[in-house]
Amino acid sequence: IDDESEREAVAEAVTPLLNSRLPADRLTLNLLPPSGRLSHESFVHAEGGMRRVRGLHGLHPVTAERIDLDRLRNFEVERLDTPDDLYGFHLRSTSVPGDERLIILADVRGRSPDEQEGHEASLHVAAFERDFFEATRCLRNHLSSRDPRRRLQWNRIMLFASPSIYLEPSLVERLARRLAPATRHLGLEKVVVRLNVLDRDAPDQPARAVEIVIADPTGSRMELGWRGPHHDPLEPAQIYERKVVEARRRRLVYPYEIVRMLTGSGGDAGVGGVELPPGRFEEFDLAPGVHPPRAVSVEGRDHGKNESAIVFGIIDTPTPSVPEGMRRVLVLSDPTVGMGSLAGPECDRLVAALDLAEAQGLPVEWIPVSSGARIAMDSGTENLDATARVVRRIVTFTQAGGAIHLIVHGVNVGAQSYFDALATMLQHTRGVLIMTPGASMVLTGRAALDASGSVSAEDEAAIGGFERVMGPNGEAQYFARNLAEAYGILYAHYRYSYVVPGESGPRRLASADPVDRDVTQQPTEVAEGHEFRSIAEIFDAEANPERKRPFSMRALMAAVVDRDHAPLERWHDWQGAETAIVWDAALAGRPVCLIGIESRNLGRGGEHPADGPGSWTGGTLFPLSSKKVARALNAASGNRPALILANLSGFDGSPESMRKLQLEHGAEIARAVVNFRGPLLFLVVSRYHGGAYVVFSRALNPGLRASAVAGSYASVIGGGPAADHRRVG
Repeated sequence: IDDESEREAVAEAVTPLLNSRLPADRLTLNLLPPSGRLSHESFVHAEGGMRRVRGLHGLHPVTAERIDLDRLRNFEVERLDTPDDLYGFHLRSTSVPGDERLIILADVRGRSPDEQEGHEASLHVAAFERDFFEATRCLRNHLSSRDPRRRLQWNRIMLFASPSIYLEPSLVERLARRLAPATRHLGLEKVVVRLNVLDRDAPDQPARAVEIVIADPTGSRMELGWRGPHHDPLEPAQIYERKVVEARRRRLVYPYEIVRMLTGSGGDAGVGGVELPPGRFEEFDLAPGVHPPRAVSVEGRDHGKNESAIVFGIIDTPTPSVPEGMRRVLVLSDPTVGMGSLAGPECDRLVAALDLAEAQGLPVEWIPVSSGARIAMDSGTENLDATARVVRRIVTFTQAGGAIHLIVHGVNVGAQSYFDALATMLQHTRGVLIMTPGASMVLTGRAALDASGSVSAEDEAAIGGFERVMGPNGEAQYFARNLAEAYGILYAHYRYSYVVPGESGPRRLASADPVDRDVTQQPTEVAEGHEFRSIAEIFDAEANPERKRPFSMRALMAAVVDRDHAPLERWHDWQGAETAIVWDAALAGRPVCLIGIESRNLGRGGEHPADGPGSWTGGTLFPLSSKKVARALNAASGNRPALILANLSGFDGSPESMRKLQLEHGAEIARAVVNFRGPLLFLVVSRYHGGAYVVFSRALNPGLRASAVAGSYASVIGGGPAADHRRVG
């Protein structure tokens, strides 16, 4: 028996030979084809004789019952070729066109426990892992054999483990995290594991059947739940689910799946150590018939009922420092509506969201995916006018002190990329911009650039992704491996910067780090460019005479800040700005912006002009490091204190630096100091020379407090040519 048609022929030939006098309730024929895959045909008593049991697809009835095959009865089912103990099916909905998916059912045998110790789950892990990996391999093979343009989503793996076991939730979480990488790019809706669990406290009680459901709706955060076994038929995908699938086919995330992640409605297990606190989302939309557009609550509206490509509302998340709830305005793009293109309805909602944030004194959290201004035969330049209204509102919102934080998790084109720039890249802005792999900000997509004969690249990420463009040029501030990690970074930033409406600044953080701790006793590691083994050696007159030896500024910064609050470094990947270091951190529980000037030479790498420095000189501000310092001061102004740890010989005056706007970027530091609102502390830790003295002078801002560690030096010009050289005592 080689194929389905031959099996059908055998069944038809056998049926007339059977009659009602057969002394059995069921007859099952075992058919072994030359290919070696055993199949079965079953017959049961019926009026006038025996009739064939259809819908088993070659499975033995007992096996079909064990793996709940009857749950597939709402679909047209095609059995796939699979190894033993795996049963694969291609499902097509009979009622919803286009609803196709693959499902792999695995019959996990494990070992048969003969003694009490045999019920320990750890004894069955190896068999379970083997069958799980075989199921993922089988699903991946069947997906790869299909048209990649119609890659199926909403697939499922179900494993049915027969042994009765003692099972601890901690083992389930560890195992799920370890196996999660094998499920990538399989278009999985979920993995379901059905097993029989014994109660360790009542070993004589019968085993309880449970299902463990593992899902990852956003592609970055695993959700794990326990439930009783489901036996109802699988239902065709509803409208919401079809939109989720449509977004996944484009390797994007449906906005309400992000809401589920942030509210914890789908589970509470993190991925890669990222644990997101559960929150509450109140959706808003435009008030009907009101002009200008105004946001009103639509709380209780079913998810997926949005009429435009913009979903927005207020997200409220309790945190240790804000237990009553950290409130923000959340703005999400819906890529299933015109690829997130921007027309009047979308832009009206963006303006309304910013109005809502300003009225309630809240920051904005934006996860955009957009193909730019809408291009269609039934609309024209009015869409460009609509995006211009958003531009104006972003500018007025940020100039008034509002913060817009962006997580770029997909492709941003044209107008959306300018929105991103206006919100986070200008000197006056406070918001952070986080990017994930595959995300990009471009003005024109690759295909359009190629068609116009312009310079292009292999994909959008090569034109405007983090690794090659937005990280090195400083326009993106942080990189995250996935959406959950991006939110982990954003929540870390909020820890140091979030201001509860009505309060004057971020709340003090609980810290057990003693305020009288001697930072000089902090050890350091000898590294390239410095040889100090402790902070004390940096300030020792014998180990560091006249404070001229290079040292690691990061080591000094780490010694100064609270040890129980990990610092968060901003613009870490900005090339050309390496001599400026910007941390959000805490001092005695007080959130601060900590700025350090690297005090050892750093290699430039790559090609560079002959009229510029061969390396980034320690204690020197170059054009882009000057720009980084100015942006850091502007972002902290009016929010939290800024502390500058200075070993600063001045600004680089080489022809290259002058050509690259050294004067302009250096002057921006002076303007940031003049405009800074709040405590501004300047501490000389080693040497302090030249123009740096001017831009950090107390004459610029009466709120600036300058001091120096004993033994530091200050002069008009650094080095031997100093016209005036004095030691600061």
